[in-house]
Amino acid sequence: MNRLETRLGKLSLANPVTVASGTFGTEYAQFFDLNRLGAYTSKTITPLPKKGNPTPRLFETEAGLLNSIGLQNPGVEEFIENHLPELRRMLKVPLIVSFSGSTLEEFCRVLRYLEECSGADAYEVNVSCPNVENEGIAFGVEAETVFHLTKALRKLTGKELIIKLSPNVTDIVAIAQAGKEGGADSLALINTMFGMAIDPLTGRSRIRKGIAGYSGLAIKPIALANTYKVASAVDIPILAMGGINTWQDALEFFYAGASAIALGTANFTNPNAVTDCLEGLDRYLLLKQHNLCDIIGNVSF
Repeated sequence: MNRLETRLGKLSLANPVTVASGTFGTEYAQFFDLNRLGAYTSKTITPLPKKGNPTPRLFETEAGLLNSIGLQNPGVEEFIENHLPELRRMLKVPLIVSFSGSTLEEFCRVLRYLEECSGADAYEVNVSCPNVENEGIAFGVEAETVFHLTKALRKLTGKELIIKLSPNVTDIVAIAQAGKEGGADSLALINTMFGMAIDPLTGRSRIRKGIAGYSGLAIKPIALANTYKVASAVDIPILAMGGINTWQDALEFFYAGASAIALGTANFTNPNAVTDCLEGLDRYLLLKQHNLCDIIGNVSF
């Protein structure tokens, strides 16, 4: 039996390790076979091409990374025509396509395009973008908005629908419950936190737009706590992310209730983070004579 086998809603995964959207591309094939992943997650795409934010838009802090990329991407039509075929040629593992929009109709439009080409195995819905229909408030901060968005998308696909949650909310459990009630098969959490850095000698912001997304090792305890809270309250699978660097980090999230994990910032500092994590998990489970399913959600107090 495969000790690392797991499920993420409708998806059967040979192992529980994928990559966080926007942190990984096919260039990593020079380091390892991408089919060693449990699933491959694409960078978030939007209805139209986006140039992204002005530079500087990356800054490495004492214990993590600030980014303000601004969802730079070629747009859904270019993605389908030129990027999706390459991914399908390279990958035998499930492909999770991440997408976003600034109105409910934009989300639906992207999903209709993707459904027509039948190239994805699952969809990750990035709800952290500003909702222009609601004065720029991000989709993911209001439970009612997440419910209606998920319900609308659910009508358009029978494939795995993963709602990606932001930690920058008052009550992440309420948002998670809204996603489930709207028809989500699973949840991804957490997206980046708000962060900022300033040059103390000049007073200039390290990031052109000021506030940025903060990721990396320092947010792991926050991501872990959110994973545990959501897993304790909502009975659909969780794809956990946030500060996971090693197989030991991954184990913490499985004990907290995650069914799969994504490596993000870790890929920048260690291009073999995925294979190191997989090999460490396999050794641990063999030593303990466990399967992954034996430890998911079994934290003790």
